[in-house]
Amino acid sequence: MAGNAAFFLAMQGQVLTRTFLAWELTQEEMSLAYINIAFAIPMLIFSLLGGAMSDRIERRKLIVIGQLILLANECTIMGLLIVGTLEFWNLLIAGMIAGSIMPFIMPARTALVYNVVGANKLGGAMALSSAVMNLSRILGPAMMGFAISLYSTVGAYIIAVTLYSTSVLCMLGIQRNKNNHGNALKPSLSQDVLAGIMYVKSYRPLLICILFGLAPMLLAMPFQSFLVVFADQVWAVGERGLGILMGMSGLGGVIGSIWVAQRGERIDRTKLMTLNALLFGVLIIVFSLTSNFYLALIPLVFANICSSASQTLNTTTTQLLVDDAQRGRTSSLMMMAYGLTPLGVLPMAFLAQHIGVQWATITGCVTLVFILTGFYWQSQTLKTLDQAVKEKLNRLNVSAANALSDPDSHA
Repeated sequence: MAGNAAFFLAMQGQVLTRTFLAWELTQEEMSLAYINIAFAIPMLIFSLLGGAMSDRIERRKLIVIGQLILLANECTIMGLLIVGTLEFWNLLIAGMIAGSIMPFIMPARTALVYNVVGANKLGGAMALSSAVMNLSRILGPAMMGFAISLYSTVGAYIIAVTLYSTSVLCMLGIQRNKNNHGNALKPSLSQDVLAGIMYVKSYRPLLICILFGLAPMLLAMPFQSFLVVFADQVWAVGERGLGILMGMSGLGGVIGSIWVAQRGERIDRTKLMTLNALLFGVLIIVFSLTSNFYLALIPLVFANICSSASQTLNTTTTQLLVDDAQRGRTSSLMMMAYGLTPLGVLPMAFLAQHIGVQWATITGCVTLVFILTGFYWQSQTLKTLDQAVKEKLNRLNVSAANALSDPDSHA
């Protein structure tokens, strides 16, 4: 938990720092797009490779190595800042390095949660992990913004380096993952990647779970990228209003994660996951139609509560369904789903230019509601997802009991 908190605070906070530096160095709006592209493209390219590596290599070791590379990357930019020689292309290279390393760290980090707590405590652990991530969306940028205002961007990088170092030290306190399946994998890395794709494709409950989680990412979640347009064109509340909108979004995410955590390890997740995904779309429609800025914050908070709850339940179900030997590759596919969210920005941006940001958002959310309703109505696999999880847990418990009763297993 401490390692996750340090890591995600640094990661979310540096999004703001890099954006600030890009603008300060160029005074060009397109530089902000270039910074995001430099990070996003390598992340998508290396996602499947990173997942395969996390199933081959001992996961804690992979995370530590990846975080050390990130740490060196941040130290390099900080050094250039201190001596006054930082240029925009340096930021692009640093963004590409970070975007290339994240696909190796994130699937291994997600898979490691299961290895640390086991199947019977995974629901609460994933909910707490999600709460940390959502809280970092609020505290990370706020912390870096405060550091920049008081100590310049060098201060922000000092904080980031300290947090990344703390995360590495916390990871060293975790035992090595003894359930490594690397020896059972084929020698070709490309074959491992293909095997992971075929595994998800052939295991229908897992495939349905991943596809269900992808729909909100592509159709409704892109509205987050247009909060600046809502703040400027719809309510004319400026930068302060944008900060409030972002803060309320993060707050809703934290509440949703904590709500799921307090449910405990109950098996009945599918109906709640579906209901929250549907409510997310409906509440964003209400948010888009609300003319008063402060009243609009209410559906925004509740929409993010529902979104966080649905995502957390979906991630937990996926991690319970997947075999440990395939856990890293499956996590990488889910990471790609989240990474594909910018694709949903393109059609929404096109619609926003022609019919306005409010109706563009409403169109995406109405589409989401219809698709999820039809998905649940037509898919028998989705309706029986909880039963599939229950059967998988029973098999795991039987295997664990057999291993304990077998004298040769202790040897």
